[in-house]
Amino acid sequence: MKKLRDYLVNQSLQKKWMLTSSAVIFFSYTIICIVVYISLHTWLLNDEASQIKRASDDLVYFFESQGPGLTIQEIHQNKGLLDSIKDRDQTVKLFNVDGEKILSINENSQVAPITSLGEIMEMTIDKKNVFVINQRIQLGFIQGYIQVIHPLSKFESLMHYLLTTMLIAGIGALLLSASIGYYLANYLTKPLHALRASMKTVMDKGFNEPIQLSYTSHDEIGDLLKMYNAMMNELQISFTKQQQFVADASHELRTPIQAIEGHLSLLKRWGKDDPEILEESIETSLTEIARMRKMIEELLELARREEKDITSEADAVAVIEAVIEETRLLHPDARILLSKDEEIGRLFITENALSQIVRNIIENAIRYCEKIPEIQISLSVLEKEVSVKIEDNGIGIAEENIPYIFDRFYRVDEARNRQIGGTGLGLSITKMLLEKYNSSVEVKSVKNVGTVFLLKFPLKY
Repeated sequence: MKKLRDYLVNQSLQKKWMLTSSAVIFFSYTIICIVVYISLHTWLLNDEASQIKRASDDLVYFFESQGPGLTIQEIHQNKGLLDSIKDRDQTVKLFNVDGEKILSINENSQVAPITSLGEIMEMTIDKKNVFVINQRIQLGFIQGYIQVIHPLSKFESLMHYLLTTMLIAGIGALLLSASIGYYLANYLTKPLHALRASMKTVMDKGFNEPIQLSYTSHDEIGDLLKMYNAMMNELQISFTKQQQFVADASHELRTPIQAIEGHLSLLKRWGKDDPEILEESIETSLTEIARMRKMIEELLELARREEKDITSEADAVAVIEAVIEETRLLHPDARILLSKDEEIGRLFITENALSQIVRNIIENAIRYCEKIPEIQISLSVLEKEVSVKIEDNGIGIAEENIPYIFDRFYRVDEARNRQIGGTGLGLSITKMLLEKYNSSVEVKSVKNVGTVFLLKFPLKY
């Protein structure tokens, strides 16, 4: 049993399907054949018994009705009775009360023992299975016995023929079910083979080749392939973004490294003897190192993507006021105003995440402004969420560029952004934190007029 189980486990799904369907059909057919065979065997055997009983009763009636004056010629003249006995290949023997044979009709069998009068007995005579019935007979004043022997050869031949037919039909049914099972298994597992081939292609070649799976049926396999296509498309997008992210990060980190390398090479050649060049190189190197450190910290912030804490909550007014005070110390010329409703509930977000979101937007507003920065922050309650609106008077963003401003390292004007500074990751971190705490952002902007960020945070209570 264990070997059979191990054999089935190691077979392909197609063979398992074929073997299982064939076994189920064959066993079902076998059970039906057994039931039919037993039913027919019982019915036909009972019919054979009724035939010998009917023949015995007819003979007893015939002999007793003719009386003791019955002659052999009168028996031979009864063609119907004799033909009936011959057609059934029966043997009839007449005995006196002492068991001596008086008469024999169609003698094809030896004498059977005279016992159990009136009962049908099954026995073997001359190596043949027969039914035997013995009955008492009264011919006038003469008593005797009549014995009818009914062979079961025709019955056995019929059952043998039926059994052979069932076996042949069973083998045919097994082969047919195996063929149909193999065809159906091959047809139904065809999309699974395509799925396997697609996975193998992705494993060997990555996402360099398109994924092509065509299966239109709306069944379980169709649902599986749809989910696989959706998953692989998402993975392909993520893989492409990851490659782009690595390329962008390498490019962004290469710039400060090249700047530091250039200044160090200058100092090594002759700049270390010139105090002015030495001071400039050291200052530039420190600035680039600080920029790299900030970029690496922000990259780690994006990579960690820690799970949100369901117990998180923040006082929006207190956090935003703290960010405004911090910004005023760094940028004294900036004009930042805060307006709010009378009562603002606590938000479902950590104070650190909220301050980081607001700080990134405010810093961008100040960084991308060619005049004195004016920033208006307004808070309002809308049913179960709080709206935070941040307006600035900066250079604005072209409408076609707005969908991409949250992408990592995205720069509208590459040269200008490098002069302004920043890592290109601030808004990416902002978007990540907003999504983490089920918040949303909308951006509207007009070139050379300003930009509006509309943030919506869910209330904690």
